[in-house]
Amino acid sequence: MKIYNTMTRKKEELKTIHEGEVRIYACGPTVYNFIHIGNARPICVFDTLRRYLEYRGQKVTFVQNFTDIDDKIIKRANEENSDYLTVSEKYIAEYKKDASGLNVREASVHPRATENIGQIIQMVKTLEEKGFAYSTQYGDVYFRTNRFSEYGKLSHQPLEELEAGARIQIGETKEDPMDFALWKGAKAGEPYWESPWGKGRPGWHIECSAMARRYLGETIDIHCGGQDLIFPHHENEVAQSECCNGVPFAHYWMHNGYINVDNRKMSKSLNNFFTVRDVAQQYGYEPIRYLMLSSHYRSPINYSVEIIEQCKSALERLYNCRDDLSFLQAHSEGGFKEGEQAIQEKLLTHKTDFITAMDDDFNTADAISALFELARDINANVNAKSNPSKALCDFALSLYNELAEVLGLLYNKKEQADEDVQQLIEQRTQARKAKNWAEADRIRDELKARGITIKDTPQGTIVVNE
Repeated sequence: MKIYNTMTRKKEELKTIHEGEVRIYACGPTVYNFIHIGNARPICVFDTLRRYLEYRGQKVTFVQNFTDIDDKIIKRANEENSDYLTVSEKYIAEYKKDASGLNVREASVHPRATENIGQIIQMVKTLEEKGFAYSTQYGDVYFRTNRFSEYGKLSHQPLEELEAGARIQIGETKEDPMDFALWKGAKAGEPYWESPWGKGRPGWHIECSAMARRYLGETIDIHCGGQDLIFPHHENEVAQSECCNGVPFAHYWMHNGYINVDNRKMSKSLNNFFTVRDVAQQYGYEPIRYLMLSSHYRSPINYSVEIIEQCKSALERLYNCRDDLSFLQAHSEGGFKEGEQAIQEKLLTHKTDFITAMDDDFNTADAISALFELARDINANVNAKSNPSKALCDFALSLYNELAEVLGLLYNKKEQADEDVQQLIEQRTQARKAKNWAEADRIRDELKARGITIKDTPQGTIVVNE
């Protein structure tokens, strides 16, 4: 498998530190609000990366953090006349609801910044002892950016250009505008922890370095997140981790592209800011996941009502194929028939195309295309008219579900009809056997009035749509 490495700016063969194992760190949300659709992209994309690596036989340790202490959390707590712990617990719970709705699996570990204060303090102390960090009279500790000669190597920005845009904010006592906070001295009314520099709390960047080291080791295989995190967050992680540990921080860096809304950058000021919860309440969660995988992960994607409707329609086509195939499977019998081996081989070509796409820098867009081509061939060759064997139905359904599962799609189990509808279909079947056509037509009309269309096939009556 080849993936594009942000650090080297080229596709590279994935070679892990330990053969058969992949250790991944994914930056998680700062929990002060509901996640928005921009947050949903890395969550869905890197969940699918994990699924695919496991599908190819790798043992994956997947760590995704929660930033549960931060300026934004403190601000929200003050607005709600609450405290940081109540706010973070509330929005971690809300995140988990949305993640579950998006069919995102729980990480191997979901560490929180506040659970790793000891590890963070130890890392800051080491950096200070090595001369890469310094403390101020206010209890702040900063990283000396100019001491790390490779600063800027991830974002590919020369230090001179970065310095040109750097500023010292009011209340900061940095040696250099480019220096960044490792530890923040507590202000009046803020939550704090005791440290060698007095009461304070961790800076944003250091928490990820400390948690990655604790749960994955000093050097990890893949670090991933949104493109917006390349600078300064990930650049700073590289600097502090490599200066502290003396070894490379991550061998591969993967970053997903931005999301625009109606072809404009998503922003609260433009009033085009949508939470996952808002969109899901209107369209469901699965179309959101589909959208996030429908383009190559490094490309920008656009969200609009029209596009999410298209995603919903595309999923319906995939579901219809599976529902029809499930019905055929339930009403077929016997082993493979003559000629069905050629159909098997044809269906398997789409699995090959799927794997080829995913192995080429994790191209989920082409993988979805392969799934649709599989659906097209199933519809054409494994249908009521062809009267397939149960063995062929079993094979086709298993393959279809296998590829959909890798993408985390088709996870809503749709019942073909509720008990009442199923009883009406059975009553109509009995009426047809008794040649009571008037009653059969009456039941068909009643189902149609409910928005349920049925179709008579050699294997029985099926629901076409609800």
